[in-house]
Amino acid sequence: MIKSAIKSLIEQCTRWPWAVVGVAVVLAAAASVYAADHFAINTDINRLISPDLPWRQRELAFSKAFPQGYEVILVVVDAPTSEAATQAATALTGALAGRKDLFRSVDDLAETPFFARNALLFLGTDDVATTTGQLAQAAPLIQVLASDPSLRGLTQALSFGLMGAQAGEGSLAPLTRLFDQAAATVETVLAGDPAYFSWRELVSGKKPSTDDLRRFIEIHPVLDFSALEPGKKATDAIRKAAADLQLKERLGAGVRLTGTVPIADQEFSTIQEGALPNLIATVGIVLVILWLALRSARIIAAVAITVAIGLAITAAVGLMMVGALNLISVAFAVLFVGIGVDFGIQFSVRYRAERHEVDDLRAALANAGDHIATPLALAAAATAAGFLSFVPTDYRGVSELGQIAGVGMIIAFIGCITVLPALLKIFNPPGESEPLGYAALAPVDNFMDRYRMPILIGTSVLIVAALPTLYFLQFDFNPIDLRNPKAESIATYLDVRSDPSVGANAVDVVASSQAAAQQVAQRLGNLPQVAQVRTIASFVPTEQPRKVALIGNAARTLDPALAARQRPAPSDAENVAALRSAQQALQRTADNHKGTGVAAARRLTADLGRLAAASPALRERAQAAFINPLHTALDGLRSALHPQQVSEQTLPSALRRQWETPDGRARVQVLPKGDLNTNDEISDFAEAVEAAEPTATGGPIAILESGRTIIRAFFEAGMWALISIAILLWLALRRIGDVLLTLVPLVVAGVVTLELCVALGLALNFANIIALPLLLGIGVAFKIYYVMAWRNGQSQVLQSPLTRAVFFSALTTATAFGSLWFSNHPGTSSMGKLLALSLVCTLAAAVLFQTVLMGPPREEARANADDGGDGTRRKRRRGKPRRGRSVG
Repeated sequence: MIKSAIKSLIEQCTRWPWAVVGVAVVLAAAASVYAADHFAINTDINRLISPDLPWRQRELAFSKAFPQGYEVILVVVDAPTSEAATQAATALTGALAGRKDLFRSVDDLAETPFFARNALLFLGTDDVATTTGQLAQAAPLIQVLASDPSLRGLTQALSFGLMGAQAGEGSLAPLTRLFDQAAATVETVLAGDPAYFSWRELVSGKKPSTDDLRRFIEIHPVLDFSALEPGKKATDAIRKAAADLQLKERLGAGVRLTGTVPIADQEFSTIQEGALPNLIATVGIVLVILWLALRSARIIAAVAITVAIGLAITAAVGLMMVGALNLISVAFAVLFVGIGVDFGIQFSVRYRAERHEVDDLRAALANAGDHIATPLALAAAATAAGFLSFVPTDYRGVSELGQIAGVGMIIAFIGCITVLPALLKIFNPPGESEPLGYAALAPVDNFMDRYRMPILIGTSVLIVAALPTLYFLQFDFNPIDLRNPKAESIATYLDVRSDPSVGANAVDVVASSQAAAQQVAQRLGNLPQVAQVRTIASFVPTEQPRKVALIGNAARTLDPALAARQRPAPSDAENVAALRSAQQALQRTADNHKGTGVAAARRLTADLGRLAAASPALRERAQAAFINPLHTALDGLRSALHPQQVSEQTLPSALRRQWETPDGRARVQVLPKGDLNTNDEISDFAEAVEAAEPTATGGPIAILESGRTIIRAFFEAGMWALISIAILLWLALRRIGDVLLTLVPLVVAGVVTLELCVALGLALNFANIIALPLLLGIGVAFKIYYVMAWRNGQSQVLQSPLTRAVFFSALTTATAFGSLWFSNHPGTSSMGKLLALSLVCTLAAAVLFQTVLMGPPREEARANADDGGDGTRRKRRRGKPRRGRSVG
């Protein structure tokens, strides 16, 4: 019935070809307009999983209770000194805060008034005592610097520091660090390079850490969801503000962007990057393959137009179904082209074979439909079943791809039996003078017939022997590994993810109250995988009365020094005189001492002389290198000398909102030990926290649970694909043995593909796992062609036109899939690798293993073949069409 219906449809389409093509073109044009108007892509990997799963429900509930971590741009400011980092972050925050059209909020996470005022309270009590004591002793120097922030004031402060050494009351060792840092700064200025001096580093007496040199600005942008990159306007504005402020030139500060918004936007950019050259190269290769397969520009044009029409219609239907494409479903176009061309080659090669036997265009098309109808329909249905097998799973990303591609296979099949025959009728390609088979493969056919059992046994032994390697098959469930590590947003995320301020590796728990939060924190803090647990109470310093008293004592000494009356700015001549005076004093001190510090003193002596002899412009640069960070350090000191008693109730409202909801629920944040660089570390941490607190959520939990979800989806999809394809095969073949002859090579291809993944070190991941269930759908198409030919009595199949069609269609599909391999997006690239690998294994299983497995055709099939079976029809004389058929 299917064969008759398809043959009749082809005859009608070749009778009214212009009408068929006209209707198809109109549909494609309308579909193209719709797709262009409604095209959208969602690059959020978190939305690839169904929101109905329990762990996703917890994740969504947390994001609703504490939304500040979502739709965020995290600006990372790195500078050569702590003061420069502060200046850059403060300047950039101020420049962006007024742009309410682009930013809903702009928050400097470190330099808020609360943390600036209470900075000393967050130190240990002993550290507060040491720091305040040192500051109080340095009050005279601080007064000089505060009242005369110039080269003159710097040299005067240096002279005060030398007084003790000059009087013989001390050595130069304590001043060595000052000498070296000052000399290095002056030498850098004299060399014409950017110079940066850090007073905070000088006071602390140790090298600054990465945290000291880094600031974070958290921005919640106004997103434009009508654009393919919703945050682009905001990120462009941030980069422009940084450039306008000349942060790099003035302060040596670099600005990088990460966070959910830049990551999503750059994800789309990465997919686009290099897409056009890859597309052009792929199209060129596909056209070459089509030429080798079809040898006719007219037939190639017909196939290409058919595929283009089908792709436009599929794109429109897909957008109607899912609304917006995701990072996986966007690959439907490549899948459609690869398999659509496969259908076109199968039909066209069959048509060419028929045209060789009878030089009548319509008759050859009808005969091609007669022979290809059942296997092509069954192949299309099986391929669609392979795609649609993902629809019932919780892996939403691939489920949507399955919907689009599954419907696309039906559209491709319909186009193949309607538009393609109509176009061939219009283009009227010339007849075929030569047979289409591969006579040169006769020795291979004979070899496989002669050694059938040894080939089967040897192949089986090799496959079974390699089965233990599947134990080492890797599944990379970390979504970050699917992103381009060279993209700024990802590279920056990888750099800062272990910072507690970012909390990228943190797990969160929502407790019913602050009291309950403390209990949860105590329980989780005892886990060996946990480094730190934070609640809102973490922002209330301990031993505050003692610390406030120490700071108050220092403030009584330092406040007058910091409030000293400003001296008039010196002239350049006064600065030169001050430098000469300091040079002489330093020289005398060095001459009167031995041991540690003398070399550093002599070094600075020489540098001060060179600076005094330099141009006024160089002295201005030297003064800026010392004085600009001095202002920042003194401002920070002024704020830190007047802390306020901190309690949970007095914390800033914005900070409280990050840790407590209006209805009293409290957030508990759990930070891991280490950076969680490997999947094993992620799993160990996530499983430990989840076992202790089942309501936990956050990045590591999401990675662990999504991995479990996708593995489960893979098995479910494989099961559904196998069941549905088996039912289709049974309905078409009606013999259990023939169904097994089709499915066994599929299983062999799947096992070999996984074994090769182990050998090649190719890990399964969120994106490429789609290849395995699709292997069933796509692979069964090739195998059906051979089984149907075998059932019709055909032997020596490698020599037949069927192998030509299968080989070139597989080559075309592999090229289309393989084009994904060269994507700059790691997830898309891995999908292309595994799709191409699985297709090669499928082709080998169909052409080599299945033909051996089937053996000689049955007797009844041989009898049917004698009466014109597939590929064995007796040739008619060319130029003599069948009776009742018109030529061309």
